[in-house]
Amino acid sequence: MPRRAQLRSPHARLTAAVLACLASLATLAAAPPGRAAEPPPAAPAALSPFAVEGRGARVPFTELEAESAATSGEVIGPDRTYTTLPSEASGRSAVRLDAAGEYVEFTLTAEANAVSVRAALPDNAAGTGITAPVALSADGESLGELDLTSKYGWFYGSYPFTNTPGDKPHHFYDEQRLRFGRTLAAGTTVRLTLPSTERTPWAVIDLADFEKVAAPVAQPAGALAVTDFGADPSGAQDSTAAFQEAVDAGAAQGKEVYIPEGRFTLTDHVVVDRVTLRGAGPWYSELTGRSGSDPRRAAGIYGKYAAGGGYQGEIRPHEAGGPSTGVTLKDFAILGEITERVDEDQVNGIGGALSESTADNLWIQHTKVGAWMDGPMDRFTLKNSRILDQSADGVNFHWGVTNSSVENTFVRNTGDDGLAMWADTEANTGNSFSGNTVVLPILANAVALYGGTDLSVTDSVLGENLTNGGGLHVGNRYPGVSPGQGTDVRGTFTLARNTLLRAGNTDYGWPFPIGALWFDARNSPIDQASVEVRDTEILDSSYAAVQFVSGTTKGVSFEDVSIEKTGTFALQLNDPGAASFTRVTARDLGFTEPVYSCLGSQFALTEGEGNSGWNEQLPETYCGEWPDRQD
Repeated sequence: MPRRAQLRSPHARLTAAVLACLASLATLAAAPPGRAAEPPPAAPAALSPFAVEGRGARVPFTELEAESAATSGEVIGPDRTYTTLPSEASGRSAVRLDAAGEYVEFTLTAEANAVSVRAALPDNAAGTGITAPVALSADGESLGELDLTSKYGWFYGSYPFTNTPGDKPHHFYDEQRLRFGRTLAAGTTVRLTLPSTERTPWAVIDLADFEKVAAPVAQPAGALAVTDFGADPSGAQDSTAAFQEAVDAGAAQGKEVYIPEGRFTLTDHVVVDRVTLRGAGPWYSELTGRSGSDPRRAAGIYGKYAAGGGYQGEIRPHEAGGPSTGVTLKDFAILGEITERVDEDQVNGIGGALSESTADNLWIQHTKVGAWMDGPMDRFTLKNSRILDQSADGVNFHWGVTNSSVENTFVRNTGDDGLAMWADTEANTGNSFSGNTVVLPILANAVALYGGTDLSVTDSVLGENLTNGGGLHVGNRYPGVSPGQGTDVRGTFTLARNTLLRAGNTDYGWPFPIGALWFDARNSPIDQASVEVRDTEILDSSYAAVQFVSGTTKGVSFEDVSIEKTGTFALQLNDPGAASFTRVTARDLGFTEPVYSCLGSQFALTEGEGNSGWNEQLPETYCGEWPDRQD
């Protein structure tokens, strides 16, 4: 059937930086990766998650992409194909070093005394990974070596995945950090060099986060120190009992508990209640460890579980009687040792139930879930933190979590949803995710809301999905989400002032892909809520920008939404529903037809003023074969 050409409209809100970066994508895609005797000119990077003005987490580091640095290696990508190394890289491109002496050289744009390098190494035959170095230098002067590792990556097969080498390899990247011991000036060149292929067979460098780390925070006056109770800052001895004794004493005496500089080994949960546990800073006070006799026990800070709450597994006597209240966790790192995903294991960074409590300025890495919160619990805030390299979610508000939030937090490389709320049997109510940057979830969504009442996601940058998810998702799905239990989507859902970047991807359970912003009503219709999508940018979507699927979704309104560059459609309507669109503009769509729908009047699409770039052909829509993604 003949189709009319779609009209183009000016973008409503993009910054000049955003438009310039998007314009460079076509050039990047057209140029094949190559290797040169002399370093080629640095390629323009894809739009950075940190380049979106006024949205996302305020982070203390400056991120520099390897593909835009000077290099004698091979630029790989851009590519979004599952199981490929560039698909999991920031911006979908990275640099491969596989010959002795090959390097990536970053030029500092601000002072720095520390770096976190995101990179991939090969796995070994046993699936347990390798550890291998790259050499660091600053303006030609050696800074020593940084050990990279693949022990936390390389998952195989389909969910729930294994570490046994086989098909569908993924979760390639990991971050390792280092303090330089001195401050490097802006303009310094920092080079990462492959020392030899015998020591390091190959390394793919994605990016480097350079940071000027402040001096350690001193022990507050009157505070107890965990070392006073026998905790070992060298990490040689198990400090679990000493930490537990210290926090119990702090609660009894009404005193803060201080973690001095050091790397402390914990082989089980430390249970906190009515106490402040404070470190010298996340670069200085590090908690790590796992039980050698019982791998289900590992370093973590837990509140007491509430009676009849969301966690139905074994609850030991000292972990019962919750929720804990009046807890502050601040200024330390939990650097776990979790190399696999076992959903039943409580090996999370933070867990249990914490009411009227705060987690602030934490670095959580290599745990199963950064913070898995089992309610009922009320008024918990996690803020100003980093959650990296998880084998499952970054944060999950599970079962009766109310009036709680995640704020100004950076989440990258999770094995499942970056941030999630799951109203499993007990409603989540009045919660918010605000001002966060959530990128590169290796499975599922950057942010997902599974049921709940009066929830919000605002002022965030979300995306760079790999498979089976989008940047932002609302669904009546997963066990325990049902109208009969009052846990389905209800009240007002506010999705405002967010930017979805390179979001959406393939789903290997469906014959069609997932949109950047998508709604799924498979358990029951989404028809008990007002879902408000406002002042939103959807940029460079892998496939469609917006999708409705699996059941009937109604009550969704879009207002002041800009769609800029898609792999396929502006709207992908797989199942019935109703939505209104006001000042929704689209340009640079990847397919000649802007709207996919075979539903006819089963989807009630109401147009307000100011729409352009997607609606000119309505009510006529495309209903045919799924087009290939246009990069």
